[in-house]
Amino acid sequence: MTDRTDERAPTPATQPGGGPPAAPPRSSRAGTVETLFRFQSFFGLLAVFVAAVVFSPRKDGEILFLSSDNLFNIVRAVSEIGIIGIGLTFVILIGGIDLSVGSVLGLAAVGSAVLMINSDFGVLSTVSIVLLAGVVFGLLQGTAVSLLGVQAFIVTLAGLQIARGLARMWSGGETVQISYGDGPDQAPMTFSLLGERTFGGVVPIPALIFAAVAVAAILFLRTSAFSRHLYAIGGNEKAARLSGVPVNRVKIIAFGIAGFCAALAGIVHAGQLNAGSPNDGIAYELDGIAAVVVGGTSLAGGRGSVIGTIAGALLLGILNNILSLNSVNTDMQLLIKGLVIVAAAALQRLRPTS
Repeated sequence: MTDRTDERAPTPATQPGGGPPAAPPRSSRAGTVETLFRFQSFFGLLAVFVAAVVFSPRKDGEILFLSSDNLFNIVRAVSEIGIIGIGLTFVILIGGIDLSVGSVLGLAAVGSAVLMINSDFGVLSTVSIVLLAGVVFGLLQGTAVSLLGVQAFIVTLAGLQIARGLARMWSGGETVQISYGDGPDQAPMTFSLLGERTFGGVVPIPALIFAAVAVAAILFLRTSAFSRHLYAIGGNEKAARLSGVPVNRVKIIAFGIAGFCAALAGIVHAGQLNAGSPNDGIAYELDGIAAVVVGGTSLAGGRGSVIGTIAGALLLGILNNILSLNSVNTDMQLLIKGLVIVAAAALQRLRPTS
């Protein structure tokens, strides 16, 4: 898979006499270096995977890391952060940031539990309302950023507080437990599929949802004009606006997509824990941003891909898993993860500009 950065590369100047644009000179060494940077997240994922195999504890000769249960648990564990990261990729590609996604996840988890348990809503109605709420929340933030000109950091920082406050008000500040059955105050059994965590006894349901969102996002970014607009705005917003790109509309939609993904992750979260708590999703925005950065997307915008974000989420998930298998204490885990994120950000700084 290739980085979409190449597809939005600036058009070289037309040659004197109206001839076709001249291709910029490019040495093979520069091309090799660019390729290495383009696939940095995959090289990193491969390196961490190999290291996990080497350093994995063994039981009766079996490498615990490679057991099917452990590998599926990794995918299940990264599903929520992966879904959030995909939504964040859209926002970061335009040079923005969304700090509210963790709180929106908490709001969505509470909403899912309250609607089914306290309001007797069905699964379809609950999911529709929660997803719509997430989209509207994102669109409002995008509107404030694009039309009011307020910095995304400030808008979404306020959004973080607002969503968390709404979650506390909606739940009364308490965790709402989800029980299943046909009686009152019980959720439909179909929602419990998320909690059972596997489909056919093998594949975790959250992993299937993560995969579906990833495929949809990849196809959308590869086939839509909206994708080109995202990269154009992230590369040079002023030039994009002068070129006729509907900058404000694209920004609003990007934040709407991030809100949708955060709400979907909240539904998955409630299903996995059989509960919705106003404290759900705290600091998830940081993990989501970390997945995007480790995946090679530039925080300055205009460069990156959803595939890179998926690789980044898996890399961090494997890192968490192997550290836990080796009983590394939580403090050391945070330290190691922080160093990985710094290394990924430093690599972006070293990447040659196209």
